[in-house]
Amino acid sequence: MPTTIWKGAISFGLVTIPVTLHSAVREQGGIHFNQLHAKDKSRIRYKKVCEREGKEVPADEIVKGYEYEKGKYVVLSDEELEQAERATSRSFEIAAFVKEEDVDPRYFDKPYYLAPMPGGEKAYVLLRQTMERTGSIGVGSFVLRKKTHLAGLKAVGDALVLELMRYERELVDVRELRIPEVKDLRPQELKMAEQLVENLSEPFEPSKFRDVYTESLMEVIQAKLKGKKPALEEADEPDTSGVIDLMARLQESIKESAKPTAAKKKAAAPKKRKSA
Repeated sequence: MPTTIWKGAISFGLVTIPVTLHSAVREQGGIHFNQLHAKDKSRIRYKKVCEREGKEVPADEIVKGYEYEKGKYVVLSDEELEQAERATSRSFEIAAFVKEEDVDPRYFDKPYYLAPMPGGEKAYVLLRQTMERTGSIGVGSFVLRKKTHLAGLKAVGDALVLELMRYERELVDVRELRIPEVKDLRPQELKMAEQLVENLSEPFEPSKFRDVYTESLMEVIQAKLKGKKPALEEADEPDTSGVIDLMARLQESIKESAKPTAAKKKAAAPKKRKSA
């Protein structure tokens, strides 16, 4: 079973379900690099230095301070920080049930699995099935890692998934982009675009999509380890000049998408061109 990140409860009304929280995603993060001194390939280390003395400070002499005025701090001990954490609820209290389609997907951030603790299995399944039948998600807040998070509770398969959410203030208003209006869109163009979407439609298979950059980077690394020159092809640069004849591009795209292998090729790597 994945590592338990948090133990607490889900509460809605007077019903309480003891649960454990587990990560629902693997943090891949691509390829990790170390910073080296170019001259001798030695690792670059970062030191914690006292601003006033200009000397490195050992870990046992470092404390946490809150700056309440410029240059003035109140220091909090680990015990005081833990006291504040103990004063917060260990429960995710559902404040409201809302229809999932009514929530802008930009609000959702990071998912976690919730598993029932002994004695909470029946209430867990009851809540999950009720949410499935009503098409609802539960929205509320809870404290995780010394921070209060807005979160949405969803039914996903056999599990309940708690997904951290962004607050309204964190979303950038799309109107800031100043997207221009287009009033000369023709019905034929819309119809052909719909046909193209239909031709390219297929069931979602996440295993078909690859991390092309990481794969290419590993090719470079493996080649260098063998003392060889990487033999990668450059990807084609996208045409950013604007479509001149939209109808012609749509017609060509529809013909291409009608080929049996077209959709499969789209899910693979982007087109490449040989480097000069």
